[in-house]
Parts: sequence; C-alpha cells; structure tokens
Amino acid sequence: MTMVRKIKMDKKIAVLGAGANGSSIAADLTKANLDVTIIDQWPAHVEAMKKNGLDITMPDEHLQIPVKAWHLCELAEHVPAFDIVFLVAKSYDTHWLTQLIEPYLKEEGIFVGLQNSMNNQIIADVVGIERTIGAVVELSSALFKPGIVQRNTARTGTWFGLGELDNSVTPRLNLIKTIIENIAIVELSQNIESAKWTKLICNSMTSAPIALTGLKNHDARDLPGMFEIAVRLGREALEVGRALGHEMQPIFGLSAEEMSGDSDDILIKIMKTLSKHVGPNSVTAAVHDHIKGRKTETININGLVVKKGKELGIPVPCNSAVTELDGRITKGELTMGESNLDLLKSMID
Repeated sequence: MTMVRKIKMDKKIAVLGAGANGSSIAADLTKANLDVTIIDQWPAHVEAMKKNGLDITMPDEHLQIPVKAWHLCELAEHVPAFDIVFLVAKSYDTHWLTQLIEPYLKEEGIFVGLQNSMNNQIIADVVGIERTIGAVVELSSALFKPGIVQRNTARTGTWFGLGELDNSVTPRLNLIKTIIENIAIVELSQNIESAKWTKLICNSMTSAPIALTGLKNHDARDLPGMFEIAVRLGREALEVGRALGHEMQPIFGLSAEEMSGDSDDILIKIMKTLSKHVGPNSVTAAVHDHIKGRKTETININGLVVKKGKELGIPVPCNSAVTELDGRITKGELTMGESNLDLLKSMID
C-alpha cells in the first residue's frame, strides 16, 4: 500500500542529513514530485546517490529512485535559497548543521528538525522561532552501504507529529503536514515540546538499554529484568519531564483516551506500541552507531534526563547508569553484549 501522491508545489526543499531516515524521507518526497536536494556529510553515500540514486527496501515496497544529492561543500558552490529545510541528523549535530544551512534558508523559510531529543530551542536560537516548526518522528530504518537503505516501517506504519512552538495551528503548519503525508501518517500537536519529551521518555526506555546488549529489539526485550529496567528508566524521565512542565502527550497514533490512566500503564503502552510499529527484526539506532564506532544519541536522551535531573535535584540512578555504560562502549572500554545487562543491574540495585 502506498501513500505517496504527486502534488504540485514550487517550494525548494533541503533534506539536511541523509542517514537511513533522511534518505527514506528524501526518497519519498522526491517520488512525490517535490523539488528536493539531499545534503550529507558522508562522501561515499553522496557519490552513490549521485550515480545510482537511492535504493529503499520497505516492508511493502522496493523503491529505486534518482535523487539530487550534494556534499556539504557544494552549498557554497550552488548558493541555493531553500523554502523548507528538514534536518534529519543526530541530535548532537544539530547546532553546527543549523548554522551551516541558515544562510541558505529564505527569510520567510521553514526549518523542521525531524530528530530525537529536544532540539527546537537550539534550532530557533539560530534561525529564529518564526522559522521553526517542531516535530516528533517514529521511523525505523538502517543504512550500512552507500545509497542502500533498509526501512523497517512502511509509510502506513510511520508516524510524525508536528507543531508550532507557540502551540498555534497555522497555514504553514498545514503546508508541512501536506508534505510529510507523503512519508507518514501525520498528526498536529498543540503541545509539541511535551510531545517530544514523551517520545524522549520512550527512547530512554528502549534505545540505550537495548544497545548495551547489541541484540535486536525483540530479543533484548525478552531478557530477564530488561522490562523492569525499561519501566524504571521511563519513570525517571517522566518525573523529570513533569518537573520541567511536560505532561505526557498522545504519540504514535495513540488517542488521548489511550494515553490516560496509571503512569506505568502509559509508559508500557508507548513502549509496546513503538516495538510493534518497528517490527520484530528491527535494531535500535544506538546498536548501529556502536557497530560503526561512532557516538550514539544516548547523551542527548538518557543523558538529558540526567542533566535536567541534576539541575532539578531529582535522582535518576537508572538513566545515569545507562548513560555511563553507553559512554564506556563508545570509548572502547566495553563491548556490546548480554553481560552488560547484569552490569547495569548491579549499578542500580
């Protein structure tokens, strides 16, 4: 089943960051006949896209499509003027990439961070709140070979939330919704920051703790004690979020009614919903990052819970331990494996 539809639109769109998710997004927007330029920092991937386009394997479709791709340095060569920029990069790369693209975003342009963690203020500080729209993303994919992507969620199983930072509903928000509907099911949020924190809670329960084991999501979830640790991580993130003024918001297509009730029940529901949507064979992004020898976003997810907890005087021992162990894997002091779950238990018991 396909959601992509050809639409007439004269907006010049940049997809800045063409990892697995960025490539998937750019391919769908290109297929929808939109004017899309992909800009990325991995030279081999850019060259593969220039030569052969993108090859995206989805659960229900195989898409091979020519695309327009640039190296970062080509921005200065082409001097473009973009109406819309979708940033699809690791959270820790937000600031410098936003600064890089800002001179090429039109004065009345729109910047949307399609990312994990809480980056809207970082973006708004560079491009201005008047050019910033917030987003929550549920899209699972993987990229190991230049130009070739495995997308785990079909378009009908992919969910995005969009919202203005002042919680208003505007014509430009509906414009972005129309564009993103070529990629995913889209819902508008009138509390996008709390919606993003709700997603961060879910990420804190799943990404880093699963990555410690190096297993597929489904296999790691069934390890003794993993479920209980995930709930503890979520409780801590929820407490910190509430102290920051964030209440749980409906995400992943769940209704407000489904998000009501006991806190633990809601935490379990969003975790199970995410697991169902990404499928049994998916592997969390942090596992891919460790395999590739690069930083994970744990410091921007569990680590953000730790940072804000410290500022607020709220103990978050479980998130602190997960962040520490993830950092040790990044430094090469540990390797991914099931034994790390026992190590984690010993640190929090």
